[in-house]
Amino acid sequence: MSADLKPDPSAIGSVSTPPFAVLPDPATLFAVRAKRLRTYAAVSPLKPYLDFVAGLVDAQHAIVPALPPVEVPDAEALERASAFEMPPLDRARATLDDTLEATLDALFDASARVAMPEEAAQALTRARHADGALRAQMVRDVLAHDMPVETLAEHVYVAAALQVHFSRLAAGLDAKRLVPVGDGACPACGGPPVASLIVEWPNAHGNRFCACSLCSTLWNYVRIRCCSCGTTKGIGYQEIEGSPGTVKAETCDECRTYVKVMYQNRDVTIEPVADDIGTLGLDLMMREGPYRRAAFNPFLLGY
Repeated sequence: MSADLKPDPSAIGSVSTPPFAVLPDPATLFAVRAKRLRTYAAVSPLKPYLDFVAGLVDAQHAIVPALPPVEVPDAEALERASAFEMPPLDRARATLDDTLEATLDALFDASARVAMPEEAAQALTRARHADGALRAQMVRDVLAHDMPVETLAEHVYVAAALQVHFSRLAAGLDAKRLVPVGDGACPACGGPPVASLIVEWPNAHGNRFCACSLCSTLWNYVRIRCCSCGTTKGIGYQEIEGSPGTVKAETCDECRTYVKVMYQNRDVTIEPVADDIGTLGLDLMMREGPYRRAAFNPFLLGY
């Protein structure tokens, strides 16, 4: 080291610490996602499907301003969740209340204006006309990731409504009061990640954040660590040959799963849900190997 290079005392204590959690902004979340999907659609052989999903995401964006207010947990519930390291939005106890019912109705109505195949239109009709008991069951199915194969299409619309509902709930939380609740679990709602992002923000240089598949909360997570089981052993990375290297499959030899890691620090337009769909080819490649997909994305249920 050169004798002329000396530490700057004024810089001590100025190194920024990345936030643990970043909450979603429902007012812009879905518009950004739809735009990214159309970027993929413009160059993908999956254009018809990507255009359909982009239209569905546009419907999500369109309904947000007119929805009734959501009721976030009270201060006592938030304090209890933090103390016991539990997500304040309890997926297991979510009910079909008036606000969620209104969100489902609004999403179904807006989706009817989206260009779609006849099979998808018929599924939408069935979802729109489902009675309260069946709707409540579909909500439980989606939140438990236990959708019957024969009604996957109907559940996609319910999942889209739940993304809107839970992103609005998460937006009303205090990010500073969120705490880690376990490996592979969103600190806001307990949901699994759809992917993880390597970011380059003013207060987070090269840090990694997992992205919730349901409420879109981001949470800080150690790099080179399995997003499913938390181990740091046997972590590897696979990508399609010739790809730009911005999306890879992070594999784990301990639990034999993979979750995509996306390098937003190399491409700031990356959006986790959209890029997960747009890189379906990577999932198809991974099917040939020993790792199973651990991430959840309701728009990839049929693949």
